Amino acid sequence: MEAIILSKEQFNQLIAKIDDIQDRLINSNPRKTETYLNNKQFLEMLDVSLRTAQTWRDEGKISFSQVGNKIYYKLSDVEKFIQDYRNAAFAKK
Repeated sequence: MEAIILSKEQFNQLIAKIDDIQDRLINSNPRKTETYLNNKQFLEMLDVSLRTAQTWRDEGKISFSQVGNKIYYKLSDVEKFIQDYRNAAFAKK
């Protein structure tokens, strides 16, 4: 095993470079957090019945995750679902 001796100035420069690298990594890769809705929140948000939500899942209209008997939806998937079925306003002439 080889020992390397650094002066205080060299050590401080090394620490400053490590801190700079850490800051760059944190700022370049912001953590993306996804929000999940449980089935009750989904039903309330879209004001639909349990049966309608089940039909949409069965038909593949909305993506979901199931853990045991619990159903979860990504908020981004719900927004995409709503956008996919969006109708543009009709212009009057």
